[in-house]
Amino acid sequence: MTCEEILKAVFPLLECTQLANCMLVCKQWRDAAQDDYLWKSLCSKIWPSFCKRQSPPTLTYYKLFQTFYKRQCHRSVPPPKLTLNDLEFYIDIWVEEKIIFSDVVPGPVLPKWSWISPPGTCDELRILLGLPDYRMILPFEPRLTIPLYQSVRVSVYVGRRDTTKVTCIFRKAKFVTLDRTYYRMSDSQPLEIPTPVRLVLPFGEMLLCLLSMDHSNEAAVDVFAIEIRFCADSEDELLLLFDMLEWK
Repeated sequence: MTCEEILKAVFPLLECTQLANCMLVCKQWRDAAQDDYLWKSLCSKIWPSFCKRQSPPTLTYYKLFQTFYKRQCHRSVPPPKLTLNDLEFYIDIWVEEKIIFSDVVPGPVLPKWSWISPPGTCDELRILLGLPDYRMILPFEPRLTIPLYQSVRVSVYVGRRDTTKVTCIFRKAKFVTLDRTYYRMSDSQPLEIPTPVRLVLPFGEMLLCLLSMDHSNEAAVDVFAIEIRFCADSEDELLLLFDMLEWK
């Protein structure tokens, strides 16, 4: 697969700000990311009424993004009351009803911006993990061997050391199929945020992925890491989000 083909496969999966950041990498990425079809698809999610017109109100849909998205990109975030040192993550993984992984992970261990994946990772997944995006990743040593076509469930709870309270961010998320384009299994869930906060909070969704090696084994996959992604652009946004959860 050529670099151009990989970019065409990955770019449609990105959000507006991520695609705009990709345009800063090199000329080849900028030219590929300027495809106005990509920007029309993204803008239609933010301004659907604009995109119903036969032509955009600006010369291109990328210009539409530049014109109207600036204020959102520079929104101020109040300083968080929490730090990552205040948090610890409880991660459990089952295959069918058998527990195959269980650990308590300190908060500072997980956050990463770009991450260099191990040898044997497919090109598409390597590019995604290399993007400058805020995520949480826990590598597995040794790797987990998970049989295909068996039910996999993952629970992730977060504990606060300052109050001893706990909240759930994933309650037995279910993974059934392997995405063979990116060699990962994924599930998304909304965070348990109180209703008044949910109405004003723009980043209440999260994505959980089990990342696997690219190989020809049709019976099982080797999972080398778990990835947790929030709709947060910085550590401060993430900590603000955690502070607003329903702690019990």
